[in-house]
Amino acid sequence: MDISKLTIVEARRALDAKEYSALDLTNAYLDAIRAKDGEIHAYLEVWEKSARDEAKTADEKIRRGKASTLTGIPIAIKDNILVEGRVASSASKILEHYVATYDATVIKKLKAQGAVFLGRTNMDEFAMGSSTENSAFGPTKNPHDTKRVPGGSSGGSAAAVAAHMALAALGSDTGGSIRQPASHTGLNGLKPTYGAVSRFGLMALGSSLDQIGQLTHTVADSQILFDAICGHDENDGTSLPDMKKNNAPMKRVIGVPRIFLEKGTDSDILACFEKTLEKLRAKGYTVVDIDLPNLSYSLAVYYIIQPAEASTNLARYDGIRYGLSMQAPSIQEVYSKTRGVGFGPEVRRRIMLGTFVLSSGYADAYYRKARSVRALIRADFTRAFESVDAVVTPTCPSPAFKFGAKSDPLAMYAEDIFSVPANLAGVPALSVPMGTVVSDDSDLPVGFQIIGPHGGEETLFAIGNDVEKFEV
Repeated sequence: MDISKLTIVEARRALDAKEYSALDLTNAYLDAIRAKDGEIHAYLEVWEKSARDEAKTADEKIRRGKASTLTGIPIAIKDNILVEGRVASSASKILEHYVATYDATVIKKLKAQGAVFLGRTNMDEFAMGSSTENSAFGPTKNPHDTKRVPGGSSGGSAAAVAAHMALAALGSDTGGSIRQPASHTGLNGLKPTYGAVSRFGLMALGSSLDQIGQLTHTVADSQILFDAICGHDENDGTSLPDMKKNNAPMKRVIGVPRIFLEKGTDSDILACFEKTLEKLRAKGYTVVDIDLPNLSYSLAVYYIIQPAEASTNLARYDGIRYGLSMQAPSIQEVYSKTRGVGFGPEVRRRIMLGTFVLSSGYADAYYRKARSVRALIRADFTRAFESVDAVVTPTCPSPAFKFGAKSDPLAMYAEDIFSVPANLAGVPALSVPMGTVVSDDSDLPVGFQIIGPHGGEETLFAIGNDVEKFEV
């Protein structure tokens, strides 16, 4: 088998046709991890023995004709998604030895299908970052150019799939953490509708923003994984009670917030974006300019709401209940020492910022005002979807950058400018490759982002399939 060209669809066909076994397939990916991951560092832990055991069980299911779509398919899991009996550290020293006591709902669903779990992937600590440079266990490198970042915070998952060390991977997306690394590594990355996929068993960063999604080689593979993990979960209070798909007939009209795109976006990425729009026009789509008047406030709103929610969620890591605990004479010193040693600089920065915007005297000026503007952004999208099927932008304003190039936190935060609006509005968004640009003699992939209405994943897949067919 040639795993460099393999997709879930093709692997399913070959497994069912007995062209090779699930164990053969799993061993091929384990061999690739052994050969490549010393340089890439996509994985924090590889589960070789259990992966082979799961592959043997999958082969038996296939032999008995009981295979599901994902039976025997090797998948990587981001380190903030719980797998019972496995370390789940969220790439943080404070949880370095924490062992999960239960499975996340998405893991239960994949286990029921007979998927094979290859290991847990590297990430920005507690999903705070856009480069995977913030991992407490060292950065992950981009397989397209190892001097560059793979994006973040799901950089390990993206690098594992892009380097053909997993057939697909789960990640989490709070402000673009699936789509941005998908763009930087030439993959498809989906952030589903908020509530479409259970967050039970996902370590919380921003509870009103987080969403589990997937990174794959093709749109068809993304659709397969989404169908496998979506659905209501009574363990998750934010899970949609009935995932109503938006089945309105497509008008084949695409909206472009043109004014929003022209500030700070690399010219070669804009040129790629315009070529993709021209190809969509040639396929019969109508492309119209639209006005989303509050979209320009998205980044400021996100970096108030997300740190506020993070400071609350991360208060549980106090050195008392679980995780790292530093000994000290008083309980207050236990708190401060544990959190000072256990959290990295970016996590501490966002906790401090979040605590500030929630503090007495500032909550009205910052946090509550940000929530009000968030409602306006959501309303902008609702109005836009009355006349267009989807809103499209580049996924990122620039291609993958070199390590250390965004040491200024504000420069790093600006990387999320096109991805955070979908999280604020709770709508689904898909990044698909739209070609490459050249930077310092490196050919680097870039992404085309498609944002749809609530429950509009089918629309995203339909448009994404069309984009995928274009010659790069």
